[in-house]
Amino acid sequence: MSNVKYLYLNTRTELYRIETASLAYFEADGNYTSFYLRNQKRGTVTMNLARMQELLNERMKGDTGTFARVGKRHIINLAYVYHIDLPRQRLTLSDGCGFTCTLDISKEALRQLKDLFVAAAKTSTKPCDD
Repeated sequence: MSNVKYLYLNTRTELYRIETASLAYFEADGNYTSFYLRNQKRGTVTMNLARMQELLNERMKGDTGTFARVGKRHIINLAYVYHIDLPRQRLTLSDGCGFTCTLDISKEALRQLKDLFVAAAKTSTKPCDD
């Protein structure tokens, strides 16, 4: 059996079967949540972002560090964080091959995300910052 994990998103008329490693981020739009994959595919479900966050927590019990809520509008896959730009309030996600996207995120949310990565770097390896 494969170790590939899937997230199933079921609506009244559609079913999405998504490999969790390919999920780049989720974005809120009122009572809807759009999801974006690293292969540029996307979809939208009738679920607000808070409910999507609960669903991810339920389904990803063993991988609680995979996704994180960043600000009011986004849930991101932490594996794709490439660049955090506080002054410009931008977050760049990339897989290092072909997928790259930039999100506008509040400065405070980016600061918290940066602090998360800095703390993780200090506990796991010797920091490389100046």
